[in-house]
Amino acid sequence: MHQRASHPFSIPFRLGGVAAALAFCSAAGAAQVKVMVTIENLAPTNSVSFAPLHVGFSSGSFDAFNIGQTAGAAIISVAELGGGAEWQAAFAAAEPNSMRGVIGGALLPGQSNSATFLVDTMTNPFFTFASMALPSNDSFIGNDSPMQYQLFDAAGKLLIASINQKASDIWDAGSEIFDTNAAAFVTGSDATARTPENSVVAFNFDDLKKFDGVTTAAGYVFESGLGADSDVYRISFQVVPEPETFALMLPGLLAVGWVGRRRRKQGPESTLSPV
Repeated sequence: MHQRASHPFSIPFRLGGVAAALAFCSAAGAAQVKVMVTIENLAPTNSVSFAPLHVGFSSGSFDAFNIGQTAGAAIISVAELGGGAEWQAAFAAAEPNSMRGVIGGALLPGQSNSATFLVDTMTNPFFTFASMALPSNDSFIGNDSPMQYQLFDAAGKLLIASINQKASDIWDAGSEIFDTNAAAFVTGSDATARTPENSVVAFNFDDLKKFDGVTTAAGYVFESGLGADSDVYRISFQVVPEPETFALMLPGLLAVGWVGRRRRKQGPESTLSPV
């Protein structure tokens, strides 16, 4: 009877080497990672569009607004005209080490856009966003709590693949009276001619139906077509591997390849003498 001799470079050993190389690379690149953020308008054709998306990666201390409270200048700058300059400035002041940016221009139904950000996952694990809903006077999407979306864990692992927004997630800033003649994204309106509402931030997508039949700045005739459970927006996240990651992996992968080539040259594994 013959018995196969164990080989110092067995398959489990080689697989373990690959796993070790990947683990090493993951640990080495955990702090700073490139994250591609993709946004999609999921609303029905001719329905709601969205202004550029303001985003921030932070420690979770910048609170742009709170339900039931009066909207401040930061969220009003997003909700009324979509520019968001005050939102960005307030975010930078509250969290100087945060990573902030803006994705795309006006996002019409069915469209998508993306941008890549270099994020320190140790100091900025939370994600914050805000965008004006169009057409409207002061409707927007965004997260109330700055810690609502923890994007990374302590090891730098991505925890959230996507954030989905339904029509029922659309906010009313309560800062401007509804008026199609002063709404943003409506042909012939003057969006700067606002009338203060003096109310508070609340969920409200029903006002969008009041725009049915108006011609938007994009040229289509608006038709809301939204119910509370209608999907309107998706934000997706994907870690983009750095070239350095592959450089770190290369020695381990080359070693595994060398072992495989050596075994092929040696032929079948040697056997022990009969017992």
